[in-house]
Amino acid sequence: FIARLLDGEKMAVLCREFDISRKTGYKILTRYNDSGLEGLTDRSRRPYRHANQLPFQLEKLIVRLKQDKPTWGAPKIRERLARLYPDVHRPAISTVHAVLDRHGMVERRKRRRNRATGTPLSNGYRPNDLWCADYKGEFMLADRRYCYPLTITDFASRYLIACEALSTTKEA
Repeated sequence: FIARLLDGEKMAVLCREFDISRKTGYKILTRYNDSGLEGLTDRSRRPYRHANQLPFQLEKLIVRLKQDKPTWGAPKIRERLARLYPDVHRPAISTVHAVLDRHGMVERRKRRRNRATGTPLSNGYRPNDLWCADYKGEFMLADRRYCYPLTITDFASRYLIACEALSTTKEA
């Protein structure tokens, strides 16, 4: 593309032939004029700077405060920064916590999960050995109230023993 452009061919014709826009063609030419063949290689799309990134000095200060006082958390470190350096913008507590976490200074607590233990399921092989109670979902009646049908069935025969229309799913 560049070689033919330098030989004097027109930009619009070449761009049509190479199936690129004229804007892209001019961009390629500008890169070639600025940097030579090296300007035509792929460039990183990584941004030069991140708008919301904390200055590294402030990040080092947060880490140093945590090293001095290992029992302090993000809220206390943030307040200490505000007292020591009132003219410096205070990061949010979540940002301070993210910095500490990034540097491996946050100890994660293991949650104790209370798992519910139910009764073991049993199989009923003969009629009336096991009954099943189940709400079959709710639906709205014509008077704009909800109806919650409760069914009781026999497990073995699948016989419907009862079907009650209730106004709530509460135990009472």
